[in-house]
Parts: sequence; C-alpha cells; structure tokens
Amino acid sequence: ANLPSDGSRGAFGGITLAINVETVEAVDAALAEAVAAGGSLLKPGTELPFGYGGYFADPDGHPWEVCYNPSFPIAPDGRVEVP
Repeated sequence: ANLPSDGSRGAFGGITLAINVETVEAVDAALAEAVAAGGSLLKPGTELPFGYGGYFADPDGHPWEVCYNPSFPIAPDGRVEVP
C-alpha cells in the first residue's frame, strides 16, 4: 500500500463508486441530497469531456461519483445502456 510515512490514509483509497443519472440537473440534486444526508462534497458538478459530474464522500469517507453521460442512456429498468 502507498501509505504516508506516518501511517495515515491518503484522501483517495484507489476506488470510486459511481452513480449514473438521467440529466445534468439530477447530478446536482443527487450531490445536494448526499450532503444533506451527512456526506461531504468533494467536487461540485462540472462540465466534463463526456458529460457532467461531481463527487461526494459518504459518512464513512468513501468517494462517490455522480455523473450524467449522454452517450450512456439509462434504460427504463434503470440499467445504463453502453453502446
């Protein structure tokens, strides 16, 4: 493991969980809901080369990405359709 010399954990643990949502507005709403539920905002929603997204950490410190990608539409059953 790449731990600092004092043995503490770094800010990134090597994995980010991700949630894809249907719209840009849903990204901002999900980030706000996560913060209201006890999470912390790591990066607000921003334009990205593939769409729009941001990051929050859950109360246990795990980072989550919330993303809208118009190239990966979400099917009626909630699954992401990868072209």
